Amino acid sequence: MKIKEQVKRIKEVSSMINDTSEKTRNTILANIIEKLETSKDRIFKENQKDLDQASGLSSAIIKRLKFDIDKLESTVAGIRQLIELEDPLNKTLLKRELDKDFVLEKISVPIGVIGVIFEARPDALIQISSLCIKSGNAAILKGGKETAHTNKILFDLLYQSAIEGGFPEGSMMQVTEHSEIDELLECDKDVDLLIPRGSNQFVQYIMNHTRIPVMGHADGVCHIYIDKDYNNDLLMPILIDAKTQYSAACNSVETILINRSKATTVLPMIKKEFDKLGIKLFGDKEVNTIIPIELVEDYHKEYLDLMVSLKIVENVREAVIHINNYGSHHTDSIITENKETADYFIKHVDSAGVYLNASTRFADGFRYGFGAEVGISTGKLHARGPVGLDGLVTYKYCLRGHGETVSDYVSGKKVFHYKNIL
Repeated sequence: MKIKEQVKRIKEVSSMINDTSEKTRNTILANIIEKLETSKDRIFKENQKDLDQASGLSSAIIKRLKFDIDKLESTVAGIRQLIELEDPLNKTLLKRELDKDFVLEKISVPIGVIGVIFEARPDALIQISSLCIKSGNAAILKGGKETAHTNKILFDLLYQSAIEGGFPEGSMMQVTEHSEIDELLECDKDVDLLIPRGSNQFVQYIMNHTRIPVMGHADGVCHIYIDKDYNNDLLMPILIDAKTQYSAACNSVETILINRSKATTVLPMIKKEFDKLGIKLFGDKEVNTIIPIELVEDYHKEYLDLMVSLKIVENVREAVIHINNYGSHHTDSIITENKETADYFIKHVDSAGVYLNASTRFADGFRYGFGAEVGISTGKLHARGPVGLDGLVTYKYCLRGHGETVSDYVSGKKVFHYKNIL
């Protein structure tokens, strides 16, 4: 069956998912946990096949590709958290009486068919599928060829759990061939939303070759600004965590900005500690007059590795300007004890996540208590930041009447009285 025919079929069954109860969807998620745990040895064996074929790939990709016991446990913890979350569907968001017994309601509903195309992240397949199940959406999943073996066994386990638990046949679909991506991108009548997760080049390609709405981010150029009123006890632990806790993640810090009045103190400190950790430093000529670094070519740089750019700025205003110009509107943080400075930074940095005295690595759906995330959106429409359950539902308006006509209100025979009853 061609991709377009399969997508048309998944669109047809997607409305049936909304009929499932919260109990049904949570039971499916619980069954997924059981299958993942009892099949872990098979999963790790398939993942090793992918790792064995990963020669030539960057260290950042290999880190994402590996699916071990730690990632399994983290993923399972996310699903357990997801089960405990309130059902996002069929919630009355607004209830307004327009006239006597003439009631308008705004009700949360699934988006419908969500296509997710991702690279080198087997755990992403589980997170995405689990969120789609909880939010009542049909899912089309396309993973990278570098994780083909792992993705296959994971999808089979997830799909089996969904069907056994009460979802309709064909409510989840796996696209396996790279050549099928372009065909999927043409399915704008049947796919309601695309979420790409991968490199800047990959995401830009998706955005430029489809009429389907796309949600996500192209890159993660995250900043930390060290203010003149920084707390010395907080400084290095935050910087080290933001760069080394998982350097291949899109929320690791890529540029550190330093207030000029503290540059001669802070830069040598950073170099000393980062040298111990094998972190390569980049910067401009001004930074190079204080510590030896390699000159940076472009401050809009996502390293996804043990590398970081350094830049000296005059004050918080200059830091904000730099971040808004060179950042990717993902996650940016300030280290300061000055409330006024912190408030200015938080108000004026135009990013999905803006932090005070905290590592940028907290930009994650699981750490926000969402259970998991389908990705992080740097856009401003519909969803922003880590996209969890709330980002996978939309709403519809339901108007219940008794023969009302617009003509009666235009003529003055009847009058709206607008009374909120929720």
